Amino acid sequence: MEWIGKFMKKIILLVAFAFFSATVFAQKIPVDSLTHKQKVVRKTILLGAMGAYTAGSITFLDLIWYHPYQSTSFHFFNDNSQWCQMDKCGHAFSTYSSARLVMEAMDWAGFETNPFNASLGHLSTGGLRWAGFSKRESIIIGQAFGLLYLSSVEILDGFSKEWGFSWGDEAANFVGGFAFSLQQFYWKEQRIQLKFSDHQTSFPPYRPNVLGSNFAEQIIKDYNGQTYWVSFNVASFLKKETKFPNWINVSFGYGATNMITGKNNTIVYPDGTTANDPVKNQTAIVSANGHIDYFYRYRKYYFSLDVDFTKIKTKSRLLKSVFSVVNGFKLPFPTIEYDKYGTHFKPFYF
Repeated sequence: MEWIGKFMKKIILLVAFAFFSATVFAQKIPVDSLTHKQKVVRKTILLGAMGAYTAGSITFLDLIWYHPYQSTSFHFFNDNSQWCQMDKCGHAFSTYSSARLVMEAMDWAGFETNPFNASLGHLSTGGLRWAGFSKRESIIIGQAFGLLYLSSVEILDGFSKEWGFSWGDEAANFVGGFAFSLQQFYWKEQRIQLKFSDHQTSFPPYRPNVLGSNFAEQIIKDYNGQTYWVSFNVASFLKKETKFPNWINVSFGYGATNMITGKNNTIVYPDGTTANDPVKNQTAIVSANGHIDYFYRYRKYYFSLDVDFTKIKTKSRLLKSVFSVVNGFKLPFPTIEYDKYGTHFKPFYF
């Protein structure tokens, strides 16, 4: 199975590279000037790439993520109370960032786009316009493609005994997409941005299969080290005459800690099996020698400054691309943290 996973990974990367090469580096021709033959060729290339990428990436995800776990009949799973909702923040951030990066990539390439194209369902709309589809067709197809792709992941969850189809995850996906599209429609810019920061914690060794066995896995799996931010560009809410630097943002963050399991009130035994812990708000980890570690999860709230890299003027397309990617991450700054133990000042937090 390992060679299949590596092969599928290469296929996914090649298809992604071919798709973006065909769009970003293609010669710009006004959509209305395309001949019927040019439209047919572009539509075939684009829809073929979208279909291949969707099928390949979903298959790859199934092999590396779901295959080790037992399958079952399709079912729903209410996980809204787990991980202090950090996983829901992750869904919203991911869809927001995907919409933002794809829209900016299409704008950078000179494609015709409109504000509605920025939503989660329109991740591919810029490419559809390049292929000669009308705006109406692009919106409909883009919406269907986005919903199909994201729902496919949830459907895989639905067939996994370990998880299930989560309406909470679906709702978070929509929130992230519309957080981008509504701003793009009303303000034609992102005045309020969703951002992410992460640091390593001491928790993964307790359950490396759940929280990650290496740094790359821990970035995704260890919610204890993640912080999700809502970053406000102050100058964009002030009058045009303001002298307030337009690249400075004010950010509010949310995180949680001491989460060894998704559910609270859980006992984890050495063989990985779990049982309900009757003690309120307690998670117990039993080691092979009988030693027990107790964890009591709690939420954290942050206030800090940030930088909006999109407001930094440059004529370099390369720098603009780099700024677009970097702008999804919260820049380390002195931060005020508030939790159940009081208020703390952190001179450097990421």
